[in-house]
Amino acid sequence: MNCNFSRRDFLKIGSAGLALGMFAAPKVRASDAFKTKLKKALIVGKPTEAALQPMKEAGFEGVEAGIVTPEEAVECRKMAEKLGMKIHSVLRGWAEFNSSDKSKVDGSAAVTVNALKAAQGYGADAVLLVPCRIGGKDMPMPEPWEFKIKFDEKTGHLISVAEKDNDKYKAYIEAHNHAYDTSKVEIQKLIPVAEETKVVIAVENVWNNLFVTPELLAHFVDSFKSPWVKIYFDLGNHVKYAPTEQWLKVLRDRIVKCHVKDFKLNSDGHGGKFVDIRDGSVNWPVVRKALDEIGYNGWMTIEGSGGLSKQEQNKRLDMIIAGS
Repeated sequence: MNCNFSRRDFLKIGSAGLALGMFAAPKVRASDAFKTKLKKALIVGKPTEAALQPMKEAGFEGVEAGIVTPEEAVECRKMAEKLGMKIHSVLRGWAEFNSSDKSKVDGSAAVTVNALKAAQGYGADAVLLVPCRIGGKDMPMPEPWEFKIKFDEKTGHLISVAEKDNDKYKAYIEAHNHAYDTSKVEIQKLIPVAEETKVVIAVENVWNNLFVTPELLAHFVDSFKSPWVKIYFDLGNHVKYAPTEQWLKVLRDRIVKCHVKDFKLNSDGHGGKFVDIRDGSVNWPVVRKALDEIGYNGWMTIEGSGGLSKQEQNKRLDMIIAGS
């Protein structure tokens, strides 16, 4: 990974524009400024040579891949290794562990098992899992900036979600508590498979109206008391609730993977939209420092920013990693 960048200060003294001196600052490496090492990746469906070669040429070191059979995963791993690339995780995505339809719950579990086995074949060490989603237009809930969460430290159940008028959020509170319980039951069943495959179940929180504070997400993961259940943290998904660095300082070593995304808040700080990385409201130098402070050594996988060339994505990610 080439994270070098140069800063030159030019000193021009004298009349008629005569330059008397020019001093070049030494090159600075991210490894010099930070204790932790971050690696660069993109998301790919099936990691074929045709898909990976342009990513390698653009400067990326690895990918997050989709679910394939264990046999296919082994072949993909061999091919990636020949290119000098790593398939570091599997994007399993959305599950329906809170569904009232048992077949959907069982189906979600089966897909997750397949993802864990694919990860083992790839040589990956984590599977991204979104346990479920709740909410919708017919379920009143606070705006992102209005949430004031109180929850039971024993059960993880929400007690209240706003300073006032929690009665109108009763359905949301009940749905959240149900999702917490059912997701916990189903993930617990998957831990033996995770242990067998040596692949972490990395829970991601992605606009599914669950765990809208870092404390609640941390509580959910801690409740398993297992090294095989951790967090896949998206650095842009949570900006509408609180600055990214606040989440990092709470979640700390529970985080095993990071997605790199950016979100631009509206002028009033409420709401906004996803944008290309470094074009939004994420304070990347502060976030890089926070990642270092929590000891995160690992992959930074860009999600989104598809309007940028791979070379431009790589350049911007280099800047993020360098703390600039």
